[in-house]
Amino acid sequence: MNEMLDDAQNNISSPEELSIKSAQIKAEQLLGLEVLSNIYMLAVLNMIMMGDGSSNILNGDSLAFDGKYGYGKEGQDFPATAFVLNPPYSAEGNGMIFVQKALSMMKTGYAAVIVQNSAGSGKAADINKKILQHSSLLASIKMPLDLFIGKSSVQTNIYVFRVGEAHHKDEVVKFIDFSNDGYTRTNRKKASNNLKDTDNAIGRYQEVADLVRFGKSKLNFLMEEKYYEGTIDPNNGADWNQSAPIDTVPKLDDFKKTVADYLAWEVANLLKHSGQEDDSLGK
Repeated sequence: MNEMLDDAQNNISSPEELSIKSAQIKAEQLLGLEVLSNIYMLAVLNMIMMGDGSSNILNGDSLAFDGKYGYGKEGQDFPATAFVLNPPYSAEGNGMIFVQKALSMMKTGYAAVIVQNSAGSGKAADINKKILQHSSLLASIKMPLDLFIGKSSVQTNIYVFRVGEAHHKDEVVKFIDFSNDGYTRTNRKKASNNLKDTDNAIGRYQEVADLVRFGKSKLNFLMEEKYYEGTIDPNNGADWNQSAPIDTVPKLDDFKKTVADYLAWEVANLLKHSGQEDDSLGK
């Protein structure tokens, strides 16, 4: 929501119009679902206390959701253009079943999901193929292994989609290895801060966002081998986790270095043996 409010602030000069738009964003442009009643109440109370609105947080099953507003506009479709999700990994396809459900109700926009990366390498192949029939995979981002330290140690990926356009086999997908996100995490129960920015984390996250949007020209902190542009097969569904291919073709410089190393070793051996022979002769 903060992104929407910031966008409104940057594009609306009138304080009165900005106030109206901000209220509209909070009342009409957000929708959330939570199946557990106690968590649902916590979410509503949190949004009220933070002044973020609460009219469209619904207590219900995401997989049974009909895509309609909950309050104030009953019966009208919620025109979602952005979707963000961290699904339960124990659900079908590591949780990708929730992604399929949500994207199938969107006509346009973008979506991002953080999920166990086995969802992109075979665990959710059938679901992924269905998703690609109406949405394009834009990026696959490998996240740090300790991202959920203390709760889980599974490898996760973020998958970014453009909704409303079937994935073409020649569509360029950006594969980003973001194993080093600049944060150092600990799992100390008595620590006041278990998350510390130790390597320009804010800049690194901005770089990843720019890479997804603009491509390789935005490389800064990441090394080139951590970024790869490739393609996937829309009829596969298990090839979403790729890395830059390793160049195994020997080059002339490699040959020269090998020869130089070998000659240096030979000379060292000759000098060593020569010294031993001199010692044996008492010289």
